Amino acid sequence: MKIKKGDQVKIIAGKDKGKTGKVLRVFAPEKKITVEGLNIAKKHTRPKREGEKGQRIEIPGKFDISNAALVCPKCGKPTRAGYKITDSGKLRICKKCQSEI
Repeated sequence: MKIKKGDQVKIIAGKDKGKTGKVLRVFAPEKKITVEGLNIAKKHTRPKREGEKGQRIEIPGKFDISNAALVCPKCGKPTRAGYKITDSGKLRICKKCQSEI
């Protein structure tokens, strides 16, 4: 997977198209990600104790990884990630400016 936790991504399809955010979690087998502040769903919770009120909690939902483009930290543009093999290991690079991600 070319998108990892902590990366900045731009959503390219869906109801949040054009918005950017930080990846909170990656679900590799499902090929899905959750992005901070995007695709928000409301979950209703019951009161735990007597006298307490129920709540509505906002939870970020999952996005398909194909609907997100990685944002290069150097050039700031949405880009595809490529790989470059060096002595130290495999590095992700920006396809537009060839800088390390």
